[in-house]
Amino acid sequence: MQRIFFNEVVTRDGFQIEPEFVPTDTKVELVNALSLCGYAKIEVTSFTSAKSIPMLRDAEEVMGRIQRVPGVEYTVLVPNVRGAERAMESKADEFNLVMSTSETHNLANLRMPRENSFAALKDVVAMAAGAVPINVSLSACFGCPMEGVVPQEEVIAWADRFATLGVRGLTICDTTGMAYPSQVSRLCEALQTRFPGLQLTLHFHNTRGMGLANVLAAARQGVDRFDGSLGGLGGCPYAPGASGNICSEDAIHMLEAEGYQTGMELAALLPIARQLPEIVGHQVPGQVAKAGRILDLHPEPSFLLDVRSKFA
Repeated sequence: MQRIFFNEVVTRDGFQIEPEFVPTDTKVELVNALSLCGYAKIEVTSFTSAKSIPMLRDAEEVMGRIQRVPGVEYTVLVPNVRGAERAMESKADEFNLVMSTSETHNLANLRMPRENSFAALKDVVAMAAGAVPINVSLSACFGCPMEGVVPQEEVIAWADRFATLGVRGLTICDTTGMAYPSQVSRLCEALQTRFPGLQLTLHFHNTRGMGLANVLAAARQGVDRFDGSLGGLGGCPYAPGASGNICSEDAIHMLEAEGYQTGMELAALLPIARQLPEIVGHQVPGQVAKAGRILDLHPEPSFLLDVRSKFA
């Protein structure tokens, strides 16, 4: 069965919209614990300005203190050349660049037109060439709450522009939680046909309850890399009613039940997920951490002794 690689985004995408600052020590401890669970990548933080995202104002300190495990790539979000310079000094393994395929969403999220975003990110790609691998996350690839469905051709056109620059990978993001399985299958097929040499990752949100169904649709189409956020934390502030990213442990549990090999240690991951409510100060959407795995069996109720005796 197909091997799936998981990327964890909780300490960046998951934490960035939390209202209460998560202490630096806690972030470092969390990344260190996650590093032992089998992830291919951990998106540790973002080198945006502290004014824009106060939660991640400790990016340099976190990157400098984490214990790096061989085989895990520690990736960071980079918005511009200045952020790339900071990330380079922090020895990030990969730069993740972000822009939207929707003009309106890009204006709302990044405060600039798409062409301006592309120009800024093109400079980052040029700066990092030969030094740090580049991944580009294209937001709102399945729909924009202000524009509606984003045409598949639009997504492919932007993907093509970045592929031409020589990036290593593309992450196709359902930032606003508008994707549905048949749409996912069509776009995945088109992208794999067009860009066979690129590392393709899918990033889903569960805004309308279809996140795991979309993961399965992409996996059945042959996609082997997915982002997830522990506990299902995160969400786009420009998606009305948005909930978080797909829950990492729920998605991993589902794929393993379906026979996929994830290389993940769920037995180690679930206790970490159960600590999240205390870390962020509220309940989180994840389900498997609450209910346990399918085959985590429980003792029989004591009254069954009497019931069995009646039929002995």
